[in-house]
Amino acid sequence: MTITIRPLTREDRADWTRLWQAYLTFYETSLPDTTTDVLFERLLGDDSRDFTCLLAVADHRPVGLVHYVFHRNSWVTEEVCYLQDLFVDTATRGTGAGRALIQAVYDASDAHGAASVYWMTQEHNSTARQLYDRVATVTPFIKYKR
Repeated sequence: MTITIRPLTREDRADWTRLWQAYLTFYETSLPDTTTDVLFERLLGDDSRDFTCLLAVADHRPVGLVHYVFHRNSWVTEEVCYLQDLFVDTATRGTGAGRALIQAVYDASDAHGAASVYWMTQEHNSTARQLYDRVATVTPFIKYKR
């Protein structure tokens, strides 16, 4: 299976929504349709504060997505890249799609001059963590949220 990575387009709405909803289901959550609609429009916009979306495509069908954003950081002068959402269809896992999406974010970050790329996952996400352990270094930080 050949995986290609490309930017999201307006014509991808149905496939992106399918992947997005599967991602939310994986994390046992749901969002209002209005939030999903706003996110999709932001992904297609040109505001530098908004996320960028790339899709992994196999056999002309999107099988994975990644959302990332560049932002300032108080510890370095360059911006850093936050990879917020990464999802690959369960039927496509193990084909290199997840690794290709992460690499595409690394490439975009290098081109942007970002100091680093970081992301979070849930502790129980053992399948994805096997990949993450090969392409990045786990940090000792613990997330707190209000």
